[in-house]
Amino acid sequence: MTDVYRATAHREVRRGDDTTIRYTVSGPADGPTLVLLHGWACDRSDFDAMTRHVPEDCRVLAVDLAEHGESRSTRTVWTMEEFARDVVAVLEAESAGATVVAGHSMGGAVAVEVGRMLPERVSRVVALDALHYLALFPAQEEARAQKVLRAFREDFPAAVRGLVAGGTPEGTDPALTETYTAKMSRVRQPAGLRSIEGLVSWDLDAALRETSQPITVFAIRALTSQKAIDRYQDRLEFVLVDLGTHHFPAESPEATAELLAELTTPQGLPSSTRTV
Repeated sequence: MTDVYRATAHREVRRGDDTTIRYTVSGPADGPTLVLLHGWACDRSDFDAMTRHVPEDCRVLAVDLAEHGESRSTRTVWTMEEFARDVVAVLEAESAGATVVAGHSMGGAVAVEVGRMLPERVSRVVALDALHYLALFPAQEEARAQKVLRAFREDFPAAVRGLVAGGTPEGTDPALTETYTAKMSRVRQPAGLRSIEGLVSWDLDAALRETSQPITVFAIRALTSQKAIDRYQDRLEFVLVDLGTHHFPAESPEATAELLAELTTPQGLPSSTRTV
């Protein structure tokens, strides 16, 4: 796929008195819209290289979630639903029509909620190595949830390191792991911890029952369990990929753009579990 120069506009939308969401817009206003949502403790710059490989006729909105990147908020609610309301505000400000919403990691949960809130505007939801981690995405039993959260409350850097390790296949360059750990450990607080709390308490199963769009999961093969596929294959389309670590959109931008380009067409992908 060709590396395309895309003129980019930097914009913001305010929600109430406590939240300012900043985002970038590129591509023609009348093109199919692709919304990109980064993962926890990351930001929209993770998609910079990938965006250059998206088809020229596609309109791309890359959003910094609240208290990530350049977005700011003093609110006290840090649920996946509240993050989704921020994204809905962006779509309304841009008068977006038919839209594919793609989210990496925690952004995948936010993308599902955006689809639930805008069933007529969002045509498809895409999870970029998200939704299939059974220790995070389905609502956890209280004891398990508290164990996960205790680790972040007691030693945040160590918990981040463990999270990064869980998304790193064997053989990955240790320097890459250190880079992700350092970056994510710098997430703004208290939003960083509160967002983890929101993710652990989010109920994927309940959200799926209220989300009508097709949902495609591009999952790193080495990090995807058969148990997760068996649990969700009737609702999620799994496409197993070998493109790097959990952060593959930043590591393999051109290949990720090609995957997403398929989904901005009316036909999309066939419903099945497959590999690429």
